[in-house]
Amino acid sequence: MAIHEECGVFGIYDPAGSCAQSAYYGLYALQHRGQEACGIATMNGLEMKCHKDVGLVGDVFSREILDELGGTMAVGHVRYSTTGGSRRENAQPLTLSYVKGTFAVAHNGNLVNVDNLRRHYEYRGAIFHTSTDSEIISYIIAQERLLCPSIERAVANAVRQLRGAFSLVVMSSRKLIAARDPWGFRPLCIGKRGDAWIFASESCALDSVGAAFIRDVEPGEVVYVDVSGQLQSIRDDCGSRRTSLCIFEYLYFARPDSVIDGQSVHDARILAGRYLAREHPVEADVVIGVPDSGLNAAKGYALESGIPYNDGLIKNRYVGRTFIQPGQENRELAVRLKLNPLRSSISDRRVVVIDDSIVRGTTSRQLVRLLREAGAKEVHMFSSAPMFIAPCYFGTDIPSKRELIACNYTMEEMRQFIGADSLGFLSLDSLKKITPECRCGFCDGCFTERYPIPVEEENQGT
Repeated sequence: MAIHEECGVFGIYDPAGSCAQSAYYGLYALQHRGQEACGIATMNGLEMKCHKDVGLVGDVFSREILDELGGTMAVGHVRYSTTGGSRRENAQPLTLSYVKGTFAVAHNGNLVNVDNLRRHYEYRGAIFHTSTDSEIISYIIAQERLLCPSIERAVANAVRQLRGAFSLVVMSSRKLIAARDPWGFRPLCIGKRGDAWIFASESCALDSVGAAFIRDVEPGEVVYVDVSGQLQSIRDDCGSRRTSLCIFEYLYFARPDSVIDGQSVHDARILAGRYLAREHPVEADVVIGVPDSGLNAAKGYALESGIPYNDGLIKNRYVGRTFIQPGQENRELAVRLKLNPLRSSISDRRVVVIDDSIVRGTTSRQLVRLLREAGAKEVHMFSSAPMFIAPCYFGTDIPSKRELIACNYTMEEMRQFIGADSLGFLSLDSLKKITPECRCGFCDGCFTERYPIPVEEENQGT
């Protein structure tokens, strides 16, 4: 638990209009990818409108705001900050006015060469108003647009300067554009609903607006729709890199009803649980999962082991994420407020608990304590992810090594710290087997410290 969310992006072109409403539903489906801020920008003829703020989608937007936004095109964003703080000025989409007109950008990911890019353009006179990667990307697109004949070509030229993880949706006055980094770190898919085209971080957002899944945006591809309603593609960088989709999309980030690069997230989590049961068999009475992303893995463990699965932890869905609580004491209190044991499933039983990950170990320690207080005779804590041994530089807010429990304790010391009767992690060998239908390679740098892209030297010691 306590891995920070990714961001989510959504874009729609629909000549019938009312795109803000569709973007609202799409962002609602992607809310799990970011809860700090959200926004929607629309195009009405040549007029761009935008509304964004800190908060959840249902709190930031009202019917009146959506009606005012309207639009035959829209881009939307839900944010968890990986660069920049959670201030309103860092909310997306970013909207820009320049000599060629206006455009809006929504970005999911993290660049590893952002400092070099910022310095390069500042020396050329650029003035940046936010601390986000997204503003730098927007500035480069604007600069490229001055040198080339179309906005889609400007986007294609801009992304070739970027190193790292990014899925982009860009809206100009006449075109909706989507781009995915050549490594394919972050997911991005294409949907169709009548005459409307939709781009979204996950297929669950297509389902929410009644769109049919068409395909994933390929790593390195730029796709766009113009007023003709035809989907077109620029494939300059397709196949130029070994693909490296973040494996944690399947373990934690994505909704279980999404399909990413051909692989069902739900099925991947079931397989993770099955392999976990083979690697860490125990005698127990019940298997429970930590809501939400640990539930499918727990069912997989139960299916493989033959130990009955049951609900064991009830989630209070009106409590904020534990990682945003300042101070360890408050963070542990938030765990107690957020998760409560179901005593009828726990009391006087040997319990297997499956969580999606163990990062610092503090949340796991609190959960074990709660289960013992609820009467559990034994608590066996297993993670459906391998041990975290390194930070991430591509948009997943995994902390530095000094905060990672696996970097500071032996397995036995971790077990004692957490207070479990046994402790286990999914192996790297099994991790490679949980996505048999996936059409791409993976980044597992947080588990191996082997990254697809060299990171800045100053980052290596974090």
